[in-house]
Amino acid sequence: MLSVLANRTYRHLLAAQVIALIGTGMMTVALGLLAYKIAGDKAGAVLGTALAIKMIAYVGVAPVVGGFANFLPRRAFLVSMDITRAAVALALPFVDQVWQVYVLIFVLQSASAAFTPTFQATIPDVLPRESEYTRALSLSRLAYDMESLLSPMLAAVLLTIITFNWLFLGTVVGFFCSAALVLSVTIPQPQTTERKGGIYENTTRGIRIYLAAPCLRGLLALNLSVAAAGAMVIVNTVIIVRGLLSGTDTDVAIALACFGGGSMAAALMLPRLLDRFSDRAVMLPAATALGITLLGSAAIVSAADSRPASNLVWPALLLAWTLLGIGYSAVMTPSGRLLRRSAQPAGRPAVFAAQFALSHACWLVTYPLAGWLGSSAGVVPTTLVLAAITFGGVLLACRFWPATHSDVVPHRHPELPSDHPHLRGEPSGHAHVYVIDNLHHQWP
Repeated sequence: MLSVLANRTYRHLLAAQVIALIGTGMMTVALGLLAYKIAGDKAGAVLGTALAIKMIAYVGVAPVVGGFANFLPRRAFLVSMDITRAAVALALPFVDQVWQVYVLIFVLQSASAAFTPTFQATIPDVLPRESEYTRALSLSRLAYDMESLLSPMLAAVLLTIITFNWLFLGTVVGFFCSAALVLSVTIPQPQTTERKGGIYENTTRGIRIYLAAPCLRGLLALNLSVAAAGAMVIVNTVIIVRGLLSGTDTDVAIALACFGGGSMAAALMLPRLLDRFSDRAVMLPAATALGITLLGSAAIVSAADSRPASNLVWPALLLAWTLLGIGYSAVMTPSGRLLRRSAQPAGRPAVFAAQFALSHACWLVTYPLAGWLGSSAGVVPTTLVLAAITFGGVLLACRFWPATHSDVVPHRHPELPSDHPHLRGEPSGHAHVYVIDNLHHQWP
């Protein structure tokens, strides 16, 4: 899997991603402490609102940027977004009003919503071979998981010798290092295509292409499954461990580490698995396993709520969280391959931006559902509801993305005569070429 690091451009871009992620992780810790300093016992409400603003920025900004990103120099655009994020992180320690936090978070997350899909759409152009791109996706998944494990630990160590405001400075350094690494390489700039129509046509272009592809409609349904399972872990782990099992903060960290460890293990195994099996054959069973594990988790939570709780509850919970991490990664890691195949280089920023926005729209639904339902109905009913949503996503994915048409998109051939063998459904002896929204695509 590490063979792709021989590519200097990709190596620098991966390093930029890792450094920026670590900086973002430290900022997350510092933001929580800043919220407590400003709002006191209302810090939870401030953080919850900040997370909602983050999701709104992701859902609203990404498609707009994706519609026009292809006209901008990629390297300059990515660097400018890194500098914008660094400027916001530098300003955060000096705020003393809640509304100022909200404004800066919106600017920061808007820059992230512009940066991330553009960055993701760049990697397929740097690594055009699918086998190399698959390994790059696994490394990217590992980077995200390592950040979730290492950033809180690094922040905890630093907080023993500095105040939390200095963590924001670490974030600034991370974003500037990311910008420098992006500047150090030449990034492929795809050939632009003529754009017709107004702002609405351009900003919705990625979503229209996305929803035209059966495999991507299936991916959208699987995004819902992943968001339901992930929201259960992220929102309710602390409730289960601290509230029902009377565990410690360390136990919460251990449970979350099991989820991250499972995701990392899956990312390491996926390249070889995807060499042998299709994306659909991996992603659908993995999403199904998420639903089954959530059903098992409901039984575990129910046992944890009984008194006295069995000694097997804790190891069973850790096993369940590990399995959820494996299923989560097995669904999410191959998604980039589907997006890569669904657009030519000129259209990839728009399609990746559509995935970024639509997937976060799913989280925008499941995050509050997991929190509000958990507080009102209890953790067990919440787990069952999220399991039902997970299975619903799998069923929709099977419906939208049939096995016999996994790579087929409704299409037209304006350049072919009406009696062409392909239009009559006869073998034409050439690669399958189709046009969607004036973009040419080719499937082997």
